[in-house]
Amino acid sequence: MLAATLLSDDKSVIRNIPALKDMSTMLKILKNFGVRAQQDGGTVKVEPKGYSKYTAPYELVSTMRASICVLGPLLAKQKRAEVSFPGGCVIGPRPIDIHLKGLTALGAKIKVERGYLIADGRDLKGTHIYLGGHFGSSVLATDNVMMAATLAKGVTIIENAACEPEVADLAAFLVKMGAKIGGYGTTRIIVEGVKKLHGAEHTVIADRIEAGTYMLAAAITKGDLTLKNAKLEHMIAMVDKLRESGLDIKNVPNGIRVRYVKKLKPTDMTTLPYPGFATDMQAQFMSLMAVTDGISVITEKIYPERFIHISELNRMGANILLEGPCAIIKGVKSLSGAPVMASDLRASAALVLAGLVAKGRTDVHRIYHLDRGYENLEEKLIKLGAKVWREKEK
Repeated sequence: MLAATLLSDDKSVIRNIPALKDMSTMLKILKNFGVRAQQDGGTVKVEPKGYSKYTAPYELVSTMRASICVLGPLLAKQKRAEVSFPGGCVIGPRPIDIHLKGLTALGAKIKVERGYLIADGRDLKGTHIYLGGHFGSSVLATDNVMMAATLAKGVTIIENAACEPEVADLAAFLVKMGAKIGGYGTTRIIVEGVKKLHGAEHTVIADRIEAGTYMLAAAITKGDLTLKNAKLEHMIAMVDKLRESGLDIKNVPNGIRVRYVKKLKPTDMTTLPYPGFATDMQAQFMSLMAVTDGISVITEKIYPERFIHISELNRMGANILLEGPCAIIKGVKSLSGAPVMASDLRASAALVLAGLVAKGRTDVHRIYHLDRGYENLEEKLIKLGAKVWREKEK
């Protein structure tokens, strides 16, 4: 949504934005273009009027994969872009070929020089695009192509579009800006290009991955937790698996209540594109299964190499064996606190969850990953009764 504000000259206001490292990075990228942007609490105000720069530098883009989302808006509005290849967590190869395929189909001319994508968008035209990849649809590629198509000439049809709630929420924001978009939330999105977009105000939906992480925190500690503003329908695959395991999960007014009511059972899980089980919940779910009596199998179909956290959980006494894209987990009675290393954003959350129930002290290093996706995690956990604190890395 912050990238989408580049499509207009008018002021936009976006609410319910967390204070995260990634948000800070995105605001720096916008300011680098000459855009006025500031965050006050959970509200961000963006004033793009008069911005003329179109280069997203390596030192900013290299820290966050989502920064690739400025490519589509820059091509549509500025008609050109220079964007460094994106970085982010180390969870295996995450190519941007689907982004390039979709934008090229719209008429963009893109080449690679010095590690940058040099793109010309002077002749963007609506077309019929199939956004298929090796592991299904792509959220960010769908976002990028959808944003570029809003100002392209004619009608764009995106087949195999990502159906995630975040894609639909971005589309809703774009519609408020004056875009003509239909079918969002399904695998077929239709965008009719318009000449100009205006500013808009929007409140972002609750973060289903953050909510899911706290849901698993309740499960692993045998707790009782209410998640305000969380949407059960956005997490139905994970909710289904947790219910299958024995957790009590119910809709309550303005949120979800999660309760441990009986001994949990092991359950097998496969990550899939939405509405399947989210890959971003795989590591946290593994922590729960590691202390659930019995044998469970987790199959990773989105990022087959996203298993670096297994060795760290095993350091804590877990019994997890990796066989290709499958993790075979034999639940243990208890984990033992140990120094562990976070490899990526969700792995760091998984290690914190494991630490909540491990005997003794667990030190999670490289928690800068954690700050990319969780606002004040330790403060919230302390309010819930956890013994957790933050120390500076030595």
